[in-house]
Amino acid sequence: MAISVWEQATYFAPKDVVIIGCGFVGLWTAYELIKKNPQLQITILERGTIPSGASTRNAGFSCFGSVSELIYDVQLMGEANMLETVKMRYQGLQKIQKIFGKADIDYDQFGGYELFEENGPYDISKLDEDIAYLNKVLAPALQTPKKNGKYLPIYSNETKKIKQLGFQNIKALAFSPFEGQLNSAKLVLALQKEIQAKGVQILFNTEVKKFSSHKKGVTLHTNLEAPIETQQLLICTNGFAQQLVPSLDVVPARGQVFITEPIPNLKFKGTFHFDEGFYYFRNVGKRLLLGGARNKDFKKEKTYSLETSKNIQKHLEDFMMKRILPKGSKKPKIELRWSGTMGMGKIKKPIIEALQPHVFCAVRMSGMGVAIAPIVAEKAVQLMGR
Repeated sequence: MAISVWEQATYFAPKDVVIIGCGFVGLWTAYELIKKNPQLQITILERGTIPSGASTRNAGFSCFGSVSELIYDVQLMGEANMLETVKMRYQGLQKIQKIFGKADIDYDQFGGYELFEENGPYDISKLDEDIAYLNKVLAPALQTPKKNGKYLPIYSNETKKIKQLGFQNIKALAFSPFEGQLNSAKLVLALQKEIQAKGVQILFNTEVKKFSSHKKGVTLHTNLEAPIETQQLLICTNGFAQQLVPSLDVVPARGQVFITEPIPNLKFKGTFHFDEGFYYFRNVGKRLLLGGARNKDFKKEKTYSLETSKNIQKHLEDFMMKRILPKGSKKPKIELRWSGTMGMGKIKKPIIEALQPHVFCAVRMSGMGVAIAPIVAEKAVQLMGR
């Protein structure tokens, strides 16, 4: 199909910036760019009809971080890197709430809990010690609110609430007030509305086949008829990044989720983590949303497939009945099952770097995309010199 003279002058006209990926990082970067310079010609290319990764297919957590997860992160990548990623989460969540109203994105900050079993991988005898350590190092770094001249605690031991919440075979419980929940698709749509109103163009069903940089910029070849020229290219495809840049330390990680029918006696509101965050659940009104368990089969869950698997779904259902719902509960009907593709790597820190002249990337969100994308976007814009 040949393009028209009108299409040549608009959709396929040379751009200042092309962004690949219409998920959270791509949208927030476009938001930052157009806010700083309303004259920029920006196009986002998205290969799906809607975002293809995890942005609209996640569990709707605005993740702050759980105790055992952050302790493990210190062991994995050091205290400084742990503090940096948590600071990005905290600042990102603050920014989301500042720009968008609660009703716009269904944002609720009921807080986040972590559940611990008696003989699990985490030594619960160290819980109070780890909570004290994290409160000591995180509060000054994040500059969280103060009361009577002291920082409010970021984590607290709430083991006394286990019975009240109805959990089974759980021996300890930690809590943070800084975590929330939201409708991630509503946030995507709100961002799209903001940037499109300012002239950012989004081309859906547009898959980049290859790109090449040259003295004046970058040429992109897609499934569309005409190539697209741009001064700068930013790759924001997260879990799919290796498909465009094989050398990047980013591998796909499938996150499987389901949601139940309404449960009349659901005892809790909030977001919950178990097993260093490999299991996660929350309420959606009176329904239970539960996801994770990829650590039960890491090899098969390192996939681009968006199908769900019987194995992981069974682990999730067993977890629901043996841990979450009160003993003797009737098994609720599962209304929907789905999955999304996250981007993981050797460490839980985003890759924001120049790849070649005029080509940049902001990928590897490590399951934290909702929270850290606004700050990743700021860093990407700075890297691009915009």
